[in-house]
Amino acid sequence: MKPAISWEGVFPAVTTQFRDDYSLDIDATAKVMEGLIRDGVSGMIVCGTVGENCSLTTAEKIQVMEAGKSVAAGRVPVICGIAEFTSEFAIATAKEAAKVGVDGIMLMPALVYSSKPHETAAHFRTVSKATDLPVMIYNNPPVYKNDVTPDVVASLVDCETIVCFKESSGDTRRFIDLRNKVGDRFIMFAGLDDVVVESIAMGAQGWVSGMSNAFPREGETLFRLARAGRYAEAMKLYEWFMPLLHLDARPDLVQCIKLCEHIMGRGTFLTRPPRLALLDHERAEVEALMAAALKTRPELPDVGLKAAA
Repeated sequence: MKPAISWEGVFPAVTTQFRDDYSLDIDATAKVMEGLIRDGVSGMIVCGTVGENCSLTTAEKIQVMEAGKSVAAGRVPVICGIAEFTSEFAIATAKEAAKVGVDGIMLMPALVYSSKPHETAAHFRTVSKATDLPVMIYNNPPVYKNDVTPDVVASLVDCETIVCFKESSGDTRRFIDLRNKVGDRFIMFAGLDDVVVESIAMGAQGWVSGMSNAFPREGETLFRLARAGRYAEAMKLYEWFMPLLHLDARPDLVQCIKLCEHIMGRGTFLTRPPRLALLDHERAEVEALMAAALKTRPELPDVGLKAAA
């Protein structure tokens, strides 16, 4: 059974914007979303890791989902991250997502608890069986300590709502391993910025991207070049982009990405505690990377993106 949906392209993990007192700024969040769509991204992930999901209340998550649905207005798919401590909590959030009418959910393993493989599979199975929304399974073992291996994913082929697998371990061989097990049963997404071209070469059809928040046109262009097999052009852009893409693999990736976004005039660098501002030397490092990138920012090849606003 092949997936009935056709998610592909760059889906930035959209940042959630806060005011100086750390209260949710939904208008600023909507402005960030509109800017991404204007600049040609293929979809949006709201309330993901970069969206500081675990720092939001349920009511705030609903507001962010509603903003995403309203701003997108059918132009691109909107997928909501679900990162909860228990399967029951995840089901409750999935039901709220369905009420809002988002286009799918990105489901993380049950957080905090380091589960055994069969427990990880059971969580995904339980939540997916309780929703009619299309489900993207999210694997990020360096951050969430639960490894969703190809064997775990392959055990879920009978779950009809599970349509997509996002791989953020950095091991691009897993795309082939999964395809060898179940063919094209699942849409496959790259989830780690600094192995995106390799992931596309291994069969990824989409990219949940952090740094495309700051450089959406560069991200979408890089993706389309690689998907089209235009690797000579892709590599020039990838080499320029790589120092920034490495930021997506740091523990403080959210602070780094929001700072880059702020430098580009697209959002604020504020993160909600326990995420604190970068230390002075860390901020200087990121600012230096951005200065170098902007000084050498390349002219983008034509990949069919609409003209910049």
